[in-house]
Amino acid sequence: MGERAAAGGGKWVDVAPERLPRWLENFERRHGAYRETGLTLTAEDGATATWHTPPGAGKAETIAELMEIARRPRRMGLLLARKGAVAAGIAVGAELVDSKVDRNYVQGRTAAGGWSQQRFARRRDNQAKAAAADGAGIVGRILLPSVRDLTVLVTGGDRAAVEAILSAPSLAPLAAIRADRFLDVPEPRHAVLVSAVAGARAVSVLVKEPA
Repeated sequence: MGERAAAGGGKWVDVAPERLPRWLENFERRHGAYRETGLTLTAEDGATATWHTPPGAGKAETIAELMEIARRPRRMGLLLARKGAVAAGIAVGAELVDSKVDRNYVQGRTAAGGWSQQRFARRRDNQAKAAAADGAGIVGRILLPSVRDLTVLVTGGDRAAVEAILSAPSLAPLAAIRADRFLDVPEPRHAVLVSAVAGARAVSVLVKEPA
């Protein structure tokens, strides 16, 4: 599904639950036979792959357990926010079953100085606060009624925007089930929200090639 560099070396690979058996076969073909130690594979050539359970899937002690629980349908909340745009939705398994997308205008930064810069900054701050308040309202309408049925809340976009929305006291129940995983997504639109479901479900694998 996607790869990104990992701090400290190696790379993160996101794998759809349904593709895990094939990914395992490819790992063995590239690196040779492997042994399992918990959720870490160590291949003949020294390559390692450490698997991490996806948000809301629970705990697993072995690779087989992780593969099984990752495929189970679970009810997840999604919150994406960036530059005044917000998208909130509920996914069951790989399907987005409820959603709302909205956008509020927030001015970009300017290089102007003096009093004009200060007025601009105040205006921009007020717009950002209004966008966060509107976003919190949308998230509350879509996600709060189902919060007890959600296994996790997965967020993404711009961290500051997400934090501003979740700082609303009424959304504390959602903030309490927020996952560590943060999705890197463009400005939230419906298509972006749909694709984010795959990112929320994926199993993240830390792969380190042999020295």
